[in-house]
Amino acid sequence: MKNNKKISSGIGLLVLTLMTVVVFSGAVYAGEKVGTTDVTVCCQKTNSGLNCQDVLEEECASESEFALPTACSSTGPCDPGYCYDDDEGTCLDNVPKMVCNEEGGIWSSEKPAACGLGCCILGDQASFVTLVRCKRLSSYYGLNINYNPDIQNEAQCILAAKSDERGACVFEEEFEQTCKMTTRSQCTADIVSDTTTSDTTTSDTTTSDTTTSDTTTTATTTSTATATTTEGTSGTTTSQTSTETDSTGILQSPDGCTVIDDKIKFCPKMLCSAPELDTNCGKSEDTTCIEGKEEVYFKDTCGNPANVYDAAKIRDDNYWTYLVDKAEACRAGDANINSQTCGNCNYLLGSFCSATNSETTKPTYGDNICIDLNCPASDMTNGEAKLHGESWCGFDTNRDFTFQETTQDAFTQLFDEALRNVKSKVPINSNFLGGDVPVGSKFYRYICSHGEVIVEPCADFRQEECIENNVAGYSEAACRVNRWQDCTSIFKKLDCENSDRRDCIWMDGIEYTLMGGIANGSTIDKTSLSAAKGELAKIKTGERELGACVPKIPPGLKFWGTEEGDNAEASGICSQANAVCPVTYEKGLTGGDWKCIKNCECLDQANQLKRVQLCMAIGDCGPKVNIAGQSGRKAGYKIFEEELKKK
Repeated sequence: MKNNKKISSGIGLLVLTLMTVVVFSGAVYAGEKVGTTDVTVCCQKTNSGLNCQDVLEEECASESEFALPTACSSTGPCDPGYCYDDDEGTCLDNVPKMVCNEEGGIWSSEKPAACGLGCCILGDQASFVTLVRCKRLSSYYGLNINYNPDIQNEAQCILAAKSDERGACVFEEEFEQTCKMTTRSQCTADIVSDTTTSDTTTSDTTTSDTTTSDTTTTATTTSTATATTTEGTSGTTTSQTSTETDSTGILQSPDGCTVIDDKIKFCPKMLCSAPELDTNCGKSEDTTCIEGKEEVYFKDTCGNPANVYDAAKIRDDNYWTYLVDKAEACRAGDANINSQTCGNCNYLLGSFCSATNSETTKPTYGDNICIDLNCPASDMTNGEAKLHGESWCGFDTNRDFTFQETTQDAFTQLFDEALRNVKSKVPINSNFLGGDVPVGSKFYRYICSHGEVIVEPCADFRQEECIENNVAGYSEAACRVNRWQDCTSIFKKLDCENSDRRDCIWMDGIEYTLMGGIANGSTIDKTSLSAAKGELAKIKTGERELGACVPKIPPGLKFWGTEEGDNAEASGICSQANAVCPVTYEKGLTGGDWKCIKNCECLDQANQLKRVQLCMAIGDCGPKVNIAGQSGRKAGYKIFEEELKKK
């Protein structure tokens, strides 16, 4: 009897212990799981901030819009479904209707077509998302949209992104294990007979046109074994190499290679010369240049490119086993021009892989080197060495094209002084104004490319100018349209110097005032006087300012021809500089010499020369010389006096 009591007592203790566990478990999940005797409500918002939850009524927040004595699954606002964000392209399942609407999504009880998933390739990455989400991500990363709706699982999608992954494709050919450097997508059964997939002749950046080619490698079994028999003089040994499928369903060998079939495998980020691959490809002292690549590369005994040429790594097993990025290769960030030991060329710094010649330094190994793409100092580079890719401006010649009057030294001196005064108002980077621009001249854009200077002429007749920008010693230039056409029609300095609209400069002073091409430049009559007075009167009313707006770079003009009207445009433009200045003289009734009493400054030779300068600034007008330094057949201007008597 005592024993039975003890047993009963033990059982009772066991039951009590189990009940304690159940009660404790319920306490842990209070608010989410309740006992069958607890009364719950469907709460719009709980104290913890959750929406549409079946909880005790005291768990419901005071600001909750409803607390219904029913299950949330049967409550309209809490009906679960699909919530689609048409801006971001995201789609979530089992989202309460009211929550979706509050977040600006589109709710649906059935899965909408927009929620269909596909494979979005983002460079070397992939994401299993909707089409709209793929467009959003591609735009964010600045990539073209690459979306494949036919791929219907995430594992295959991730594998598709690796189709361009580079590595060693190991295969058997003529009873010998050999290898080619390819991309994953190129490592197929066709490689045995295809000799064009090697990277020795093509860039390894070439991508496959399909994103699903790797899915053919999916294994249907979970493991396999390959038996290899080696016969020797002492006997026969057999080794077993097992393979297993990874999480993506791809058959993998112990060395990390992907098994394509029983004779082909792809080894990502490995070289064909890797000892563990046991191929007939090994180290060598040869180098090569790869199309689309700038560096010099080692080449193995099978002709495959290996890593960047580094003389110090010629016998390094690890360097001949795994792919090494350019940034981790020898002297990364340097140009390595004509380096005998390092082939890490840098195109942006002016070096590129090329075969050696008699003019280049010989490398320690191989026949390729980083040649110099920069341009040495010369007359075409303005006496300065230029980097590969630099561009700069040039003009036909640096000859002194200022106006010269050999028979009048005083005239020349006055003109030069007037020209200097105007040039002082021109920006430092502009050396072209008036007499400095010879007839027939034009601008050029010079480019340093692969060690040579390439010359690109801007448009004829100086309809284009060359502009140049220099940042941290690196110059860039371009030909730009010369906007000179409306300069002489502008009569106020502020408008004239508006560089956003035109390329003009302002010449201050009444002696530069344009008279509108009065008369024909050969006679002075009352009509000319009236026109001149009319233009000058506008200065008093504020319609115009004292001075003239002229092209910053005078355009070229067609001033020749034998037919009538051939040079009409040139004549019309140049005649705008014509001017008349009425000077009044008087003398006594008893005789004597005439004496100037009004507008006497018009007789000053310096002012007359300023009119000549104005003429030259408008275009190919006045006493200019051509690009050969020869002056015209005539003086190019005429200053004369004509007596006008009152009737």
